[in-house]
Order: sequence, then C-alpha cells, then structure tokens
Amino acid sequence: MSLPPTGEQHVLRSGDAEAVVVEVGGGLRTYRAGGRDVVDGFDAGEMAPDVRGNVLAPWPNRLRDGEWSWNGTALRTPVTEPERGTAIHGLVRHVAWRLLARSDDAVVLEHLLHPQPGYPFSLRLRVGYELSADGLRVTTTATNEGDADLPYGEGHHPYLAAGPGLRVDDCTLTLPAATRVLTDDRLLPVGSEPVEGTPFDLRGGRPVGDLVVDDCFTDLARDADGTAEVRLVRPDGSGAAVWMDSSYGYLQVFTGDVVEPPSRRRLGLAVEPMTCPPDAFRSGEAVVRLEPGESRTGTWGIRPL
Repeated sequence: MSLPPTGEQHVLRSGDAEAVVVEVGGGLRTYRAGGRDVVDGFDAGEMAPDVRGNVLAPWPNRLRDGEWSWNGTALRTPVTEPERGTAIHGLVRHVAWRLLARSDDAVVLEHLLHPQPGYPFSLRLRVGYELSADGLRVTTTATNEGDADLPYGEGHHPYLAAGPGLRVDDCTLTLPAATRVLTDDRLLPVGSEPVEGTPFDLRGGRPVGDLVVDDCFTDLARDADGTAEVRLVRPDGSGAAVWMDSSYGYLQVFTGDVVEPPSRRRLGLAVEPMTCPPDAFRSGEAVVRLEPGESRTGTWGIRPL
C-alpha cells in the first residue's frame, strides 16, 4: 500500500467527533462532529493544499525577501512564495513529525528543527491535539535546544467549513479585533488602522457577503480568562468557533478567494491564530526571544456551534 502524501494518519475519536492529524506538517487534515464538517479539510491522497491545517513555525505568514537579521547578523532564508518574493509560513510545513504519544482521543507529535541557512538555530517543536465533546484543543510548545538565544513565532492555519452547499458569503462572521494591519501589493505590512467605520469591523458579527478578506488583525477583545474567539455561523445557526489564549495576539483571516481549483474558493474561511504579525522577523514586533533551554507554550482550539 502506498503512503499518503501527508504520511501517517492519526485518527482521533470522541463521541460523534472525529479528527485526523497528519505526520507531514504535524497539522489537522479533517475534523467532523455531529455528522458535519467543522473544518474545510482535504483528502488523504492530497498534499495539504492552500496551507490547510498546517503548523506555521518558526514564523507565521510572510517574511520580506526572506531577509532579516538577528543580534547584528544578516540572515537569508529561501524564498518560498516567489510570486511575491517572500518566505512564507516558516520551515516545518513539509517535514515529518515524530509520534510521541497516542490515545483514542489525543496525539502528541514532535519535530526537531536543526540549524539551516537563514535559521541557524536548534528548535524543538511539540504539538498536541486533544478531541472531546467540547471540541478540539491544540497545544504547541517550542524549546530552544541550542546554546544561543533564538527568535520564535508560530501560527496555525485551519479553514472553518462554510457547510454543504454554502459559501462563506452565506455565513455570519464575528471577529473580535479592533485593528487591521494594512499591507502593500505583496501582502506585507505598511501600517495599521482601526476597524471602526470600515467594512472590516466585524466585532458585532455581520454577514460576510462579498467581503474579500486576506488580512491580519490585532487588538483582540478577550474574556476574563484571556481567551479571544472568532465565530463563523451558518444560516441555520450551526457553525464553528476558533478560540485562542493570550499567546496569540494576531489573527490572519482569509476568505479563500485565490485558492485552487476555483471550485474550492470561498468554501472555507481560514482563521489563523498567530503569535506575531507578518514580517515580524524584520520588524521585531511580538517576536519571542527564547534563551537556551527556555520553552514557550500556546493553546488554541476549535469548537462546533
């Protein structure tokens, strides 16, 4: 039997819910609950298209020209989005993650990122997925295994499913962000603006309609325990929410207008919790500095509505 493009398939089950986590990229391929798709995932015979479900580390989003510096040393990592001249979504999307622990409803995977051109650091990444009646919980821990400090950022790239016969246009989106990052034609930051008074003020919830979104948001409203939550709700009141702890101060939201093939466009909404904004390794904004032996953990999740 041939091996799927995403390697070993780790199937998690809890009650009427099932999720599949994959070896290659350490990401989420599918998630169903109550007989419906919670995420707009992909088939076992595909490579993860459009970054679906991937772990984004040691930086999320885009890095201009793949060029940056750390402690006075100029560094250059390969450009992986040539059409925009950026290094996008880190270095672990297409690598194998080692299985550490497994049960019926949970899995823990790990990848040791060795020093390489453009990122000459040893970074251990561990991601755990736990499925329950409350939803899917994802915990990511990064540890500096080297002898010098290193920069770290992280994100995840799930697509919430619009639903059978629906597009995101038909759904209501609630996004608790007060600020939108402004970008140039390469989708790299050039400033920011308050969402108030703009079509991107989604704090109270509004139908998506024909709104096109491929933007980073910040200044997230949180509840008493520091959790922020994004909701995509279908006309019948069902849907899904992505929640994140205070480790994630930024959200990239993408209505899927340029995914391939065109028949797949706007069938899912990418909601990407991120610890830092685009081009953070150049700007320094919200980049985590990990000292030798130091770890950083963040938790987010998806819950059906």
